[in-house]
Amino acid sequence: MRPKYKRILLKLSGESLMGEQGYGIDTTRLAEYAVQIKEIVEQEVEVAIVIGGGNIFRGLQGAAKGFDRVKGDQMGMLATVINSLALSSALEAEGQPAEVFTAINMFPIGKHYSNRLAIDAMVQGKVAIIAGGTGNPFFTTDTGSALRGIEVGADVMLKGTRVDGIYTADPEKDPTATKFDEITYDEVYTRGLKVMDLTATALCKENRLPIIVFNMDENGNLAKVLAGEPIGTLVY
Repeated sequence: MRPKYKRILLKLSGESLMGEQGYGIDTTRLAEYAVQIKEIVEQEVEVAIVIGGGNIFRGLQGAAKGFDRVKGDQMGMLATVINSLALSSALEAEGQPAEVFTAINMFPIGKHYSNRLAIDAMVQGKVAIIAGGTGNPFFTTDTGSALRGIEVGADVMLKGTRVDGIYTADPEKDPTATKFDEITYDEVYTRGLKVMDLTATALCKENRLPIIVFNMDENGNLAKVLAGEPIGTLVY
């Protein structure tokens, strides 16, 4: 079966890279992700990836503990670069070419991001890993993901998380929470659901970039989403 989408922006949370460790990068989890990503590239899907940095440092949490907010967010951006380098290494270990792009110039760690360079990499069969958020403080990696997804012309933004979709409440805290199969951007906003920050949701709505929230930690789910199987939650 041909994949439903030709070009995707995959958003991975930094927390998901921790695996069971509680901090840092779980190399087993990283390798599992690399295998799943390689599998869809082999189906001729063009893949761009944005990873958060919450497994290493969160700017907002740092600001709450006395860090200057701008410096805290810059530290968070650097955390996303560390995660991006780790993922590119894991992909290359699986034989899948990958290229790291950074929102601020960090040569030779990665190429300075431009949408044209990232698209060229994807067309060549490489995974384009875009690090550093938007390159600006006060913006989350969710907003960075939405922006990059729009810039590279992705058909969909896939938000890989630890839960299998969007619920009426946090399913880890509320056993009565029920899952949405699909939901509109406006309903996410009016219900106050913590899918992603409001700037990211508004960007996706304005540019008609659909979002699918799904459990990336279950092996094979990425391919299932691309095949159009009804897992996760579609935001449209």
